[in-house]
Amino acid sequence: MTYPHDPIPDLSADRAELFAAAAAEYDRYRPGVPPEAAELLAETLRDLPDPTLLDLGTSTGQVPKALLKALPSLDYIEGVDLSQQMLDQARAALTPVLGGCTLSLVQTSAELYKPLAPLPEEEWWTPDLITCCRAYHWMSGPDVLARTHRIAAPQASLAIMGDGSLWMHEADWTRALRDLVQQFLGAGRRAGALGDCPKPVRPFQEELADSAWSDVAEHRFPVTRSWSPESVLGYLRTTSFAGADLFAERHAAFEEEARALLDNLADGGPLLEETAFTVLLARRRAGAR
Repeated sequence: MTYPHDPIPDLSADRAELFAAAAAEYDRYRPGVPPEAAELLAETLRDLPDPTLLDLGTSTGQVPKALLKALPSLDYIEGVDLSQQMLDQARAALTPVLGGCTLSLVQTSAELYKPLAPLPEEEWWTPDLITCCRAYHWMSGPDVLARTHRIAAPQASLAIMGDGSLWMHEADWTRALRDLVQQFLGAGRRAGALGDCPKPVRPFQEELADSAWSDVAEHRFPVTRSWSPESVLGYLRTTSFAGADLFAERHAAFEEEARALLDNLADGGPLLEETAFTVLLARRRAGAR
């Protein structure tokens, strides 16, 4: 069950196409959700008879895929993304692992999202868990928090998750790589066709505190990743700050220089990333409006 392939009204073409060209590589090269984080999410649903998930900014379905492994009893998933190419990739990745779970995919923005119309004789569904992984910074946070409050089940939880990016990570090899990107694209951190990436106006925690979702617990899961030069280049092609289209005809030259740089820095070993995957797990206090 999906909305039509034509984007719904007011869908920004620039935002819809931001990651579309790299959907297959996104699924291959973007790190998934750590099992410990998936278990935390699963615990919010484990005692429910038919648990349901709404995943905003689902991209290639990494959150649903991790949650299905941690909670095979998951009954219904609704994934929302601006890019039809991302949703097509999500369907391909999730269909083999769905089991008895029903999957619906919706091409729209989180700000405009409305639950799909129910099937005949079914009540309107209300999500038990709402997730947003590595995508909340692309959204209008207050609008999304207000909308999810209106549609969520009374006992629902909301999880905003992420772990930064290689652009933000501070290590010798990531600093050298960032310098090279800036030599080609300029000093600012690019955000695809949208120009330079704007800095967050407020921390996510403050937006949650001012919303109905004000009961917040922060969970941090240490993660060590080993990258190869090839996987770093694949990852870069999926990003808004170093996607192939930003370089135009200079992309091959950039990748040639980047590969030589990374090969030298790796010196036959892995390129290590020490980071933390953070989950802001929020609930609503009694009487929240």
